[in-house]
Amino acid sequence: MADADARTTGSTDAGGTARVDAWIWSVRLTKTRSVAATACRAGHVKVNGERAKPAQSVRAGDEVRLFHAGRERIVVVRRPVAKRVGAPVAAECFIDNSPPPPTPVEAAVVGIRDRGAGRPTKRERREIETLRGRP
Repeated sequence: MADADARTTGSTDAGGTARVDAWIWSVRLTKTRSVAATACRAGHVKVNGERAKPAQSVRAGDEVRLFHAGRERIVVVRRPVAKRVGAPVAAECFIDNSPPPPTPVEAAVVGIRDRGAGRPTKRERREIETLRGRP
C-alpha cells in the first residue's frame, strides 16, 4: 500500500529528500524543470539562505527562496516530492510565505521610455532613479 501511495503522490522514500530543481517544478512554482534548473544555476534559488545547485537536496522544513517571473517566492517545504503532482496535492507540499505580488499601479510607477528614444540623459537618469526611490 505504501508503494502505491508513493507512486500516486510522487513522494520519495530515500530519506525524505528530493532535488531542489525537481521539487520546484513538482509543486508548480515553475512551468518546466529546465526553467527550475536554469534558475538554480543563475543563482535565483536559495535553500536556507545558501545558493542552491540544481541537484541539491531539500527536505521537510527547508526554506526555499525563488526569484522568478519578476517576484520572489518564499516557501517552506512541508513534503518533498520528486514527480509532478496535481495542483491540490502540490498546494499541500509547501507553506507559502511570499510577499503579495505588486499591484498594477505599483508596477507602473517605473519610468518607461519610448522605443527609439535613445539613452537617457544624465538629468533623465536622475529623474528615473528618484521615481524608483533611489537617492
